Amino acid sequence: MVPVALLASVMLFALLKLTPGDPVLIMLGERVTAQNYEALRHDLGLDQPYPVQYFRWVSHVVQGDFGKSLRNGGPVRDEIVARLPATFQLGVAALVLGLVIAVPLGILSAVFRRTVVGFASTAFSQVGVAIPGFFLGLVLIYVFALNLRWLPPGSYTTFTDSPTEWLRRLVLPAFTLSLFGAATQTRFIRSGLLDTLHQDYIRTARAKGFGEAAVIMRHALRNALIPSVTLLGLQIGAILEGAFIVESVFAWPGIGRLAVQSLGARDYPTVQAVVLLAVFVFLLANLMVDVAYAYLDPRISYTRARR
Repeated sequence: MVPVALLASVMLFALLKLTPGDPVLIMLGERVTAQNYEALRHDLGLDQPYPVQYFRWVSHVVQGDFGKSLRNGGPVRDEIVARLPATFQLGVAALVLGLVIAVPLGILSAVFRRTVVGFASTAFSQVGVAIPGFFLGLVLIYVFALNLRWLPPGSYTTFTDSPTEWLRRLVLPAFTLSLFGAATQTRFIRSGLLDTLHQDYIRTARAKGFGEAAVIMRHALRNALIPSVTLLGLQIGAILEGAFIVESVFAWPGIGRLAVQSLGARDYPTVQAVVLLAVFVFLLANLMVDVAYAYLDPRISYTRARR
């Protein structure tokens, strides 16, 4: 995790430096003069060589200091902490909703693969993978918010202020963010079950008199979930990436929308902090997936027997 995080930080720093636009000019606006320009560059450390700027930034990051925002001059950490709960709520809701949709559909499409139910589940997985998130979000707003007026088109309300309104405003962005993952998980669960249901231990379980539901849920599904758990780790990172678009479409005040706004303002410290946080979450999710393998499959062990 450490080498990957360091490599990602170097690439992120280099890419942002190649982005056109001068943040100092953006901060000064009409007040720009040669003296003010050089003074602000020196104050921000932008007059130093790139390696010096990078190591200065990394040394502060490991202490939890992400610098100051170039837009408002406040600490970047405070902005992220303020917006992180909204993204966390949206991400957890999208992840749970995706699993609630994918697991039953994956099982149905595998067990009843030659029926209308199986074909419908397969069609859902194909369509869900093909529809872009931003387009789906706009369609949902048009149908359920503007025409039917069942749900609000966007914005955010805290759970403590109004649980009902919080849930109503969460439905559309959570479904938009979860659809791609749900469709992909449906395909993986279906493929895993189709392979598992023909194994010898499944026939043995049926020969012992277990019911079909017990055979599927207790024996087949557990082993079929190993590829899905791998995909789940990737989806956690994909949810953070998708939040950049979904939060902008639904005016959801999370860190994804913060990153988009900061990128337009050339607020490099804020963009660096958000992307680095996304990288850390992605790496942590993959570590948890590796640990989950040993629980799902007894053949997998991370300890070696000593002789």
